[in-house]
Amino acid sequence: MFEKVSQIFKVKELRDKMLFILGILIIFRLIANIPIPGINQEQLKLFFESNQLFGLLNLFSGGGLSSISIVMLGVGPYITASIIMQLLTMIVPRLEQIYKEEGEAGRQKFNQWTRWITVPLAAMQTFGMISLLRSQNIIGQVGRFEIFSIVVVAVAGTIFLMWLGELITEKKVGNGVSLIIFSGIVSSLPSSLSKIYATGDSSKFFTYIVLAVMVFAAIMAVVIMTEGQRNIPVSYAKRIRGNKMFGGSSTHLPLRVNQAGVIPIIFAMSIMLFPGMIANFFVHSGHALVASMATKAVVIFDPNGWIYRLVYFLLVVAFTYFYTAVVFDPNKISESLQKQGGYIPGIRPGKTTAEYLYKVINRITLSGSVFLGLIAVLPFIIQSFSSIKSISIGGTGLLIVVSVVIETVKQIEGHLVMRDYEGF
Repeated sequence: MFEKVSQIFKVKELRDKMLFILGILIIFRLIANIPIPGINQEQLKLFFESNQLFGLLNLFSGGGLSSISIVMLGVGPYITASIIMQLLTMIVPRLEQIYKEEGEAGRQKFNQWTRWITVPLAAMQTFGMISLLRSQNIIGQVGRFEIFSIVVVAVAGTIFLMWLGELITEKKVGNGVSLIIFSGIVSSLPSSLSKIYATGDSSKFFTYIVLAVMVFAAIMAVVIMTEGQRNIPVSYAKRIRGNKMFGGSSTHLPLRVNQAGVIPIIFAMSIMLFPGMIANFFVHSGHALVASMATKAVVIFDPNGWIYRLVYFLLVVAFTYFYTAVVFDPNKISESLQKQGGYIPGIRPGKTTAEYLYKVINRITLSGSVFLGLIAVLPFIIQSFSSIKSISIGGTGLLIVVSVVIETVKQIEGHLVMRDYEGF
């Protein structure tokens, strides 16, 4: 590992790329700490500690939302726009045709539409956030011009981060948007560890050791499940064209254990936290029945209750199957293999191949969905096991950090291998 790190700094081109990316991330962290004026920081801190949904939004903003900085939304609206466009390709055949059949020009057009959708999404999210923070007395009374100014600044901040992310991606050393989110997550670690150290109890030393082992085991499990895949053997029939023979090769079709990534956790958390958040607004209603129903809803959707955790786990499992079904279509893969002259040994081409792929993906998705569900409730397990309440990196953050590190390391190794081949 140390040899690889030394090689990074020996290769001038790769060293320049790494220093450029580091400079971009430093710029991001600097602007993420420039707050919008008129914010009650104490009220803001209490609000984020008591609301997991906005803790999740803060995660995808790269930490800018917790301080209501000029990049308060981060790259969150861009990620939302990307998910919307991805889902639309499954519904609108024309979009899928543009993305897959028109080559690089089609992908550029697709990405441009994603950027345009990001702008109104960012504006709506900023306005909604300001309205909510005003109702919580986190932002004082502001006029229309001040609200308009905050919306413009926040949208500009999102577009600026989107541009920085694309500059990083062009260097081909990791994904820019992912690295921005990664830096925001990791930046909260020092303060969280110092808080644990300051409030730690020496009599619970054994508990902390067990907790450290659990965290290490969780990281190892995330690495294994992120890299885990089932290889389906595929053979290609021999074809004769003129005096030449083509095909006859064997390869494999990789089916990842975790096809859905962190999307199911995001969907499940959004569904679980919205009812409780909305019910909080009606707890003090003048109508007795409405207030009673709202109070019961708050109790049911309390994150500290076992009902919430069980339903949350089941929703993550269900959404994993749903999203895998959206992004993985066995019929299209079977049709594509048949057109290219490929087949799975022992399986008939066509419908039988699609049924076989459907059965295999359902089996491996079971283990992937249960794993995602356990990762989602991991912070609750740790909090119930220990007295630590301030966990800066939850299950979602852990998945993102590990995935970004693996992807970046692979791209760096690709650059180093390319230069080793040049030496030969």
